[in-house]
Amino acid sequence: MSTELSLDDFNLSTNDEPLPIYARVKKQIQQRINDGSWKSNDKIPSESDFVKHLGCSRMTINRALRELTQEGLLLRIQGVGSFVAEGQRHSALFQINNIADEIVARNHVHRAEILVLEKIKANAEQSMLMQKRVGDVLFHSVILHFENDVPVQIEDRLVNAALLPEYLQQDFHQITPNAYLMANTPMTEGQHVVDAILATTEQCKWLKINKSEPCLQIRRRTWCNKQLISSARLIYPGSRYSLEGRFVS
Repeated sequence: MSTELSLDDFNLSTNDEPLPIYARVKKQIQQRINDGSWKSNDKIPSESDFVKHLGCSRMTINRALRELTQEGLLLRIQGVGSFVAEGQRHSALFQINNIADEIVARNHVHRAEILVLEKIKANAEQSMLMQKRVGDVLFHSVILHFENDVPVQIEDRLVNAALLPEYLQQDFHQITPNAYLMANTPMTEGQHVVDAILATTEQCKWLKINKSEPCLQIRRRTWCNKQLISSARLIYPGSRYSLEGRFVS
């Protein structure tokens, strides 16, 4: 969990007084991040707190925080607040990794929010994705994954109901769909397609990002002995994740 920080040691009457006020605010925040006083994932005070403590305008504070966000030192989440950023999280591109394991490996906390968990009949697009007939039964889940309470991935998944009839009975707060699938249907083949996209209005709300922020999307399908197990869309905010692959010859 993040720590909310204090402004008790902020003072704009410094040797930097020739600088504009927004630049002095920005410099003091940078110094606290660089010296480790404000650590990765710490929640910084709100714009209103800065205004009240320093006696300057909201526009001044907004500019300082906005520029620090653009420079990658802060992460601003709509409706939640601003946090000290860390280096971009990495997700393996060519491996079928479990996001919960990746997050725990960074000594961070994973949690999941179940947005959709349902049985559906395949429409034309879903039938093509899942190599089924229109009207065949599929399972559909949408899971929002968090790292230290920051949303980092939307997992929108279709599952072959015939291969995994107990999928809807699983507690996906405790086990991720990926971990459940890998434990019950050994994968023999996989396919990845990576796109840069703009998220929908609903997806932006879930990820707490602006509509203009680009996202990374992996479209992933997996097979077991020529039978398609699952088709998933994994959507990451571009500012919080990068994808990496490694080739060995």
